[in-house]
Amino acid sequence: MSDIGFFARRYGPPPREGRPVMVLVHGLGLSGRYFVPLARRLAESGATVVVPDLPGNARSRAAARRAPDVEQLADALARLHQRLSSGPSLFVANSVGCQVAAALAARHPHLVSRLVLVGPALEPRVSGWRQFGRLVADVPGEPFSLLCLAVFDYLVTGLLRCAASFHRSLRDAAESFEVNLSHVRAPTLVVRGAGDTIASGTWTRRVAGLVADGRAEELPGAAHAAHYSAPDAMAALIEKFTVGGTG
Repeated sequence: MSDIGFFARRYGPPPREGRPVMVLVHGLGLSGRYFVPLARRLAESGATVVVPDLPGNARSRAAARRAPDVEQLADALARLHQRLSSGPSLFVANSVGCQVAAALAARHPHLVSRLVLVGPALEPRVSGWRQFGRLVADVPGEPFSLLCLAVFDYLVTGLLRCAASFHRSLRDAAESFEVNLSHVRAPTLVVRGAGDTIASGTWTRRVAGLVADGRAEELPGAAHAAHYSAPDAMAALIEKFTVGGTG
């Protein structure tokens, strides 16, 4: 899919009225490729699953002249949604993608039926250097295949653009992330890999408490990219959440 102005992958049947649509939102500097295992698993249930490379990133690098800020990315997702579905959709986001999803739910609430936030970052009131240190500490807990994928995506996106995106995301974390979360009315599931060094248990529970209708879950044996290392377990959580709500 490229008629929306940036690249997106689709799994499952074509979108149509009455069929669930799920949009998977990647983290800073990456592509949607590390969501592919989860996307394929979710599509097996009959859902339409869309995995974009957000503007300015990876295969959509040329879609933005400079690194977009979080609100611009949220608005780009809103435009994508208008091409996909006449009704609200479920959005699954990882890491800094959670900031984008929160901004989308705050700015365009009618587009979001439910949110799943996996390892939400960046944590407010934590310095950029400390956040970077947490990222480095997470590396040993991730599959080697993910590390190879991430390095390739960072190089395609460009290290300078990644740095600019990091700066914009830090500013959003300091000024807007918690405010946006407090405006989220859609049922929200916040998931943390038990070995995640980036999104602490205290912070993920706070995220679940900030939204109007949230719950927190932890996946054992996974780190920050729990959706990649444990796609079956993540899909089971999402499917249970979509059927049973936050209970």
